[in-house]
Amino acid sequence: MQQTAIERTASRPGWWGLLRDHARLHLPAALGLTLALLAVLALLVESVAQLAGGVAAPGLRLALLGGGVAFAATALGALPALVLRGLPQRVEDSLLGMAAGMMLAASAFSLLLPGLESAAEILGSKPLGAGVVVFGMALGVLLMLGLDQFTPHEHDKTGPCGPGHERCGRIWLFVFAIALHNLPEGMAIGVAFSQADMAVGLPLTTAIALQDLPEGLAVALALRGAGFAPGVAVLVAAASGLLEPLGALLGVGLSSGLILAYPAGLGLAAGAMLFVVSHEVIPETHRNGHQTAATVGLMLGFAVMMVLDTTLGK
Repeated sequence: MQQTAIERTASRPGWWGLLRDHARLHLPAALGLTLALLAVLALLVESVAQLAGGVAAPGLRLALLGGGVAFAATALGALPALVLRGLPQRVEDSLLGMAAGMMLAASAFSLLLPGLESAAEILGSKPLGAGVVVFGMALGVLLMLGLDQFTPHEHDKTGPCGPGHERCGRIWLFVFAIALHNLPEGMAIGVAFSQADMAVGLPLTTAIALQDLPEGLAVALALRGAGFAPGVAVLVAAASGLLEPLGALLGVGLSSGLILAYPAGLGLAAGAMLFVVSHEVIPETHRNGHQTAATVGLMLGFAVMMVLDTTLGK
C-alpha cells in the first residue's frame, strides 16, 4: 500500500535522528568532533571569564578589523561575476592554486613558527612547546574533519554530502560549503591579532585578503554555473565573507585565556587551514587535468606570502 505524503513525512527521522544515525556510521569523526568542540568550549569559557573580569583581549579591535578586510576582499572578488559567466578552467585552477599556496605559507610562517616560538618561551623547552602547537593542530584538524562530515553542504564538482543534505535548499548547501572554507581563515586572523602583535597579524591578514579575491570570484562563478542569477551568486559569495569577522572573534576568544592558549590557538588555526587546503582546495584544482598550472600557481602564491611575511613581519 502506497504511503501518503503525511505518512512519509512522519516516518522520516528528524534532524537529531539523522545526526545520531550519521554519527553511528562515522564514529571516529563524531568522537573527534566532540573532543575538539569540548576543547574549544573550554578555551572560550576561560576567555569569556577573563573578559567578564575586565581583562579585555588587547587585539580584539585589530582582529575584527582584519576580519572585516577579509570580508571586503571576498565581496570585491565576487563582483566580476555580475558580468562574467565563467573563466577558462586552467585560469580558475591556477588562481585557486595560488590561493592554496598563500594559505600554506600563511599557516607555516604566520601561525606555526610564531606558535612554536611563543610556546617554547612560555615553557622554556622547545620540545614541549612543539607538543603544545601539535596538540592545537590536532584539534584544528579534528574540528574541521568533524564539521566537514556532519555539516550538510555541496561542492561544485562532487555534489551534495552530509546528513540531511536532501532537506536543504541547494543555495544553502553552497553557503555551508563556503562557510567551511572561511571559518578557519577568520579564526586564524583572530588568533594572530589576539596579542595585538602586528608582526604576526598583518602579513597573515594581507595574505588571507589577497587569496580571498580569487576565492570569492571562484565561489560566485560556481554559483552562476549551478544556475543561480548573477546578483544572487554575488550576494551569496559576498555574504559568505561574514564568516571571516565572526571567525576572527572566535579566534580572539580561543587564544586570550590560559597562557598556553595563544600558541595552541595558533596551532589550531594552522591545522584547520591545512586541512581545508589539502582536503578541498588542492583536490579541486587537480580534478580538471590542469595539475601543472595549479602547482605553478601554488608555488607562486607560496612565494608571494613568504615575501609578505618577510617584509611585513618581524
